[in-house]
Amino acid sequence: MMSRDDLRAAVAAGVVDEAQAASLVALADSRRGARENLAPGDEPFELFKGFNEIFIVVGLVILGTGYLTFAGISTGLGQDNIFQRAIGYALVGAVILWALSEYFVRRRRMVAPAITLSIFWAGNALIGLSAYLAEPFMVAQEDLTSLPLPLAATTVAIFVYWLRFRVPFAMALIALGAFAVALMWAAARNGTPGNPADIFLLSADGGFAWITLGLGVAFFVAAMAFDMSDPHRVTRRAANGFWLHIIAAPALVNTIALTLLAGGGMNFALALVLGVFAVIAIVIDRRSFLIAAVGYCVTLAFTVFGGEGGGLAILLLGIVLLLLGAFWERIRARLLRTLAPILPLSKLPPSSAQPPPSRA
Repeated sequence: MMSRDDLRAAVAAGVVDEAQAASLVALADSRRGARENLAPGDEPFELFKGFNEIFIVVGLVILGTGYLTFAGISTGLGQDNIFQRAIGYALVGAVILWALSEYFVRRRRMVAPAITLSIFWAGNALIGLSAYLAEPFMVAQEDLTSLPLPLAATTVAIFVYWLRFRVPFAMALIALGAFAVALMWAAARNGTPGNPADIFLLSADGGFAWITLGLGVAFFVAAMAFDMSDPHRVTRRAANGFWLHIIAAPALVNTIALTLLAGGGMNFALALVLGVFAVIAIVIDRRSFLIAAVGYCVTLAFTVFGGEGGGLAILLLGIVLLLLGAFWERIRARLLRTLAPILPLSKLPPSSAQPPPSRA
């Protein structure tokens, strides 16, 4: 392995300049920090770095609860200018959250406080912008036409927050905001869905499922763009992709699987679709698609086999999932070798497992 002394010698010899050497050192440190406690082939996933972050999150939650309570009581004391008061407290809250983010996110690089602050920022923006842009009397009469604008403005505010602080979790909030805007816009035009399942049923009225499917595809493409720009998963780009996959996978799986399940007599097609999602999950090395599909596998098992047979099918499903978890890398290595002619392997996470050579 190349040491820092080797890099200094390379700079002195003119092989690389100081900026390139510094970039190599930063990349090595970043990769070591992301991978040093992971088994080969495992996905980097981090919610907090230590208990001090949990301690700070508790403090942030107490601070946020206290401020929200104080602002709510102060706003409700006066009968006049209630919405103006709410907007004022939201602006003050935005300043406080931005300052806290500058310290805990940009300076201290803390993970759990970054997630907490991004959630607080989204909630604060939603309250303030709804008070400024929405029409509460229209909402009280089930007229939703005034809601898409504050939701869209909130999503933009979260995007601005992400541009400054690059919190990967904010990507999930942006995706959820986009879903909320699109679905609320459809509800304002066509009425609210009679059943929550209509959001995922392509056969339902209102076009909600088509919106869900379209946004699911869009966010999957965005997630893959992040992933393919960082196949070794050593930067925040891969973390951005992870959170987008978390939102995109249920949108895609729920829409397609629930539509097939409701169609009747589509069990083979549903099983085939779930198999395709499993292959995609293994190829891109993201387990979120499998997690989203597990519930439909259970439903399919009971639908096809019923009672005792369904229980046996679920037992087999559990065994399959455990085998996938235990031998994920070996299965993935063989799959990548099989699909190598049609896959951009240089843009996908490399496999650390070597599959056994094929027999002639």
